[in-house]
Amino acid sequence: MARYIGPKVKIARKFGENIFGNPKIGKILERKNYKPGQHGQSRRRRLSNYGMQLREKQKMKYSYGLLERQFRRYFKRAEKMQGETGVNLLQLLERRLDNVVYRLGLASTRDAARQLVNHGHFLVNNRKVNIPSFTVSAGDEIKVREKSRKLQVIHDSVKQIKGDLDSPWLALDKASLSGTVLKTPDKDELDPIFKVQVVVELFSK
Repeated sequence: MARYIGPKVKIARKFGENIFGNPKIGKILERKNYKPGQHGQSRRRRLSNYGMQLREKQKMKYSYGLLERQFRRYFKRAEKMQGETGVNLLQLLERRLDNVVYRLGLASTRDAARQLVNHGHFLVNNRKVNIPSFTVSAGDEIKVREKSRKLQVIHDSVKQIKGDLDSPWLALDKASLSGTVLKTPDKDELDPIFKVQVVVELFSK
């Protein structure tokens, strides 16, 4: 399966949730809180247990922009770690560089963050990293490269931040366009829209 590059609104309406965190999509969902397509407003069928498990896996894949093979690799890594597999899985996904750039507010969406990272606009501990899946660790500093500090898309994104970040495990310095990973996110700091235990049950069959 190739990475989905179609309309994000269509996917968000399919799940009935703003899984991409895009404010524009959120406003559309308020007006169209039903599935897309000809039969979108008809009564929804009740999902089977397997259907619910598959749905949650797809939500995570679409949200983080992963292919099936990538997602399975993350799950295998999570299984080998100490602690709860589901929590480990979300922690690994949250610590992807593209996601951290997005959570810091240096990009408005994960897709935008992935593109900016791919183009080499960020440094991790003063070293250029252009791999979106790069895993950051506690204490790492992520900052915009000197040559990229004038990019309007980054400044526009930072201007949208009001008050503290929604991710308390990260710290942002707006003046220097840099952020720090304070720690690995705790269980209660992970995105509540994902039912990770359901995904664990799917892979445990």
